[in-house]
Amino acid sequence: MKVLVTGAHGQLGAEVVSVLAARAAAVVNGPALDVLAASHAQLDVSDRDAVLSAVTGYEPDVIIHAAAFTKVDACESEPDRAYAVNALGSRYLAEASRLIGAHLAAVSTDYVFDGRLDRPYVEWDTPNPLSVYGRSKLGGERELSPAETIVRTSWVCGAVGANMVKTVLRLGTETDGVLRFVDDQRGCPTVAGDLACKLVELALARRSGIFHVTNQGPTTWFGFARAVMGFAGLDEERVEPIASSDLDSSRYPAPRPANSVLDNAALRLAGLPLLPAWQESVAALVAELMR
Repeated sequence: MKVLVTGAHGQLGAEVVSVLAARAAAVVNGPALDVLAASHAQLDVSDRDAVLSAVTGYEPDVIIHAAAFTKVDACESEPDRAYAVNALGSRYLAEASRLIGAHLAAVSTDYVFDGRLDRPYVEWDTPNPLSVYGRSKLGGERELSPAETIVRTSWVCGAVGANMVKTVLRLGTETDGVLRFVDDQRGCPTVAGDLACKLVELALARRSGIFHVTNQGPTTWFGFARAVMGFAGLDEERVEPIASSDLDSSRYPAPRPANSVLDNAALRLAGLPLLPAWQESVAALVAELMR
C-alpha cells in the first residue's frame, strides 16, 4: 500500500508520518506500506499542476491531506491565500485522487460551526462558519465526495510547531506575572499524536463520511492553561480568567466560536474507540516537552 501525506512537516502531518512509519516497521507478513511524505516546500497543494503531477506520478492508494493554512487571524487579512490552500487544495487533491482511484482523507475544523448551540456539535449539524478560516475549510469539505473521509478536530497541540501548550509553558517559565486566558470559549483539546493515530486508522480503512475526532472532555482556554501549568509543576493560580471581549481585537480579528465542543458521535455510534481524555494526553505531552 502506498500513502501520500501532504503537509508532512506540520504539527499533524509530522505525527501522521511517524504513525505510518511505525505501522510500516511492524509489517511482517502483510502488504508493505510505502509512504511519500510531502512538505509544503515539496508540494504546494494550491498548485493544481503540482498536485496532479505528484499524485499521478506516485499513484498512492491513500492520500492523507494534512496541509492547511491554519493561522486563523492571518486568514482574515489573506482570504485569497486561505481559500487557495484550504479550499482549492482539497479540490485539486480530490480531482487527482479520482483520476487514479485513491482514497482521500482530509482534515477539517470545529471553526466550520458558529458556536451558538448549547450542546456539543455532531457530524450532521449544519455548518455556519464565522471566520475566513472556517469558511475556507468548509469550502474544502465541500470539494470532497461522500465516499471520502473528512476528520474534523479542534484545539490541536503537539510536539511539532506552535500551539497553546507551548505558549503556556513559555509564559509560565519565562515570566512571573499573571497569565490571562479566556473563560467563555469551550472546546476539546486534541493532542496531535492521538489524532494522527485515528486519522491513519480511518484513512487506511477507507471509512467514508465525516468524523469528529478530539480527545475527550470539554474545557475553556482558562481551564486548559491552568491544567498545563499544573502538569508542568508550575503555579496554576497565576492563571486568571478573562472574557473574549477583553482581548485586543486588532491582534485577534477572527471571530471565535464560543462553543467548539465536538461530539465524536460518528465514531461512538459506529463502535470505534474514542481518543483518551485530554488531561491524560496533554499531561504526557507536557512531560515530553519538559524533558
